[in-house]
Order: sequence, then structure tokens, then C-alpha cells
Amino acid sequence: MLDEGTKAPDFTLPDQNNRLVSLQDLRGSWFVFWWFPKAFTSG
Repeated sequence: MLDEGTKAPDFTLPDQNNRLVSLQDLRGSWFVFWWFPKAFTSG
């Protein structure tokens, strides 16, 4: 859990096209980081 105002650590995740994107790739650009927790799922 990060506190408000804390810079996010670098990470790499697949985008909607399954291409890997890292936070470093996005630095200096506006972007929206959106995810869905596994709440209410069986997995």
C-alpha cells in the first residue's frame, strides 16, 4: 500500500494487447492506470 503522494515503484504489466509496458516507458506522459481487483470472483 502506498501513501498519498508517494511515487509509484517501477513495474511492468501487459496492456490490452498483451504487450509489456513499464512505468518507466510512461514517465513524462499522462496516463490512467486502471485495474479490477478479484473481488466477488471465485479465483
